[in-house]
Amino acid sequence: MKILDQELEASSTISYAGLIEKIEILRSTLRWASRLERPDIEKLLRQAGALRDEVMQLSHKERFVKAAAAEPTRAALSRRQRRQGLIERSFVFEGAFGENPKLLEALEIAEKAAPTGLPVLIDGESGTGKELMAKVVHANGDRADRPFISVNCGAIPENLLESELFGHRRGSFTGASTDRKGKFESAHTGTIFLDEIGELPLTGQVKLLRVLEAHEIQRVGSDELIAVDARVVAATNRNLRRLCEEGKFREDLFYRLSVIHLSLPPLRERRDEIPLLFQFIGDEAAEALKRRPIEMTRRLRAFLLDYAYPGNIRELRNIIYRLSCLAGQTADVEHLPADIRPAPPVRGAATAAPDGDDKAVGAAAFSEAKRVASDQAEREFLERGLQEVGGVVTELARRCDMNRSHLQSLLKKHGIRSKDSRHANASRRDELA
Repeated sequence: MKILDQELEASSTISYAGLIEKIEILRSTLRWASRLERPDIEKLLRQAGALRDEVMQLSHKERFVKAAAAEPTRAALSRRQRRQGLIERSFVFEGAFGENPKLLEALEIAEKAAPTGLPVLIDGESGTGKELMAKVVHANGDRADRPFISVNCGAIPENLLESELFGHRRGSFTGASTDRKGKFESAHTGTIFLDEIGELPLTGQVKLLRVLEAHEIQRVGSDELIAVDARVVAATNRNLRRLCEEGKFREDLFYRLSVIHLSLPPLRERRDEIPLLFQFIGDEAAEALKRRPIEMTRRLRAFLLDYAYPGNIRELRNIIYRLSCLAGQTADVEHLPADIRPAPPVRGAATAAPDGDDKAVGAAAFSEAKRVASDQAEREFLERGLQEVGGVVTELARRCDMNRSHLQSLLKKHGIRSKDSRHANASRRDELA
């Protein structure tokens, strides 16, 4: 059987009929060929890879067409219908999202921009999910199976910035013992995510602008120009327009990066999303910690639903992981970090102190007294429990239905050493003997 001679190159006029015909030719070749030489196998592999790329492009183009076709009716759709439409169009999103109109608009823009290679700029407060949105753009485009390289621009020293982004040649500076690829080369044919782009110094901005314009890089210590094809997605929690006015960010770079501009609203404006995140992050934490998902008391759930979350989704994630670690089966407000834990209500009206100092009695004093009493009771319980089990921490954790690592942290908190209980029990046995 003759191998298909023409190379299967991607075409703008892709059709399912054409793809099926090409697939059938490959199947027939493999079915009827009595023997395949190495060059024939390599040709078949190239053809199969080209077919796969065509299918991926067709899938992304169809999703783009569907999203574009739905645009005229978007105003007439409810938030729930818009959210459901994203899900039904197989929109790839790692996490959970609600029906906030600003977030839905950002997701719809990301869906349309993903199949293109246009630069994307994402802004929003710290912790709102900017890197997750960058991964959404990458996962819904035709580079989904290519590298996704993340770079924190604010964490790179200025003297190492060029080497980190563009690489260097051996001997180009002290410590450069080998040739090294930079982040742009590593992201070739894929996506490079430039986080905290507003922290990039002006010298670095000039070099980045040149890469965006020429699609070429030059390693430190080399005159060779290297072509790179990497989609750029940048993110910032700062107002870049204001930085441009202040002369701290290049205006031409801003316009290069913000061809597609996405703004993510803070979590306090996405209240309907919080219960979804409880479930999603709770399951994630349970799997990571290898335990069952926690349950919340009504008091804790009401507090978390009403909390302002200045750290946004990142703070919520940390809280859920903390609750999953410290609580047993049911979490309550005492498992929250002390700095956000609500003060317990004071029964009856607060009365002034006899000497006129109204600070002696109040919510803060009551809370402190309760904390001290609770700590003392907790310490006495742990000391008594260790004596009963002969200082065996594992046995005490089993009796208390408590995770061993959590029990160890409580013992450390109160300065209790299990071996002291073992020595005390041994001394007691010697006296009895």
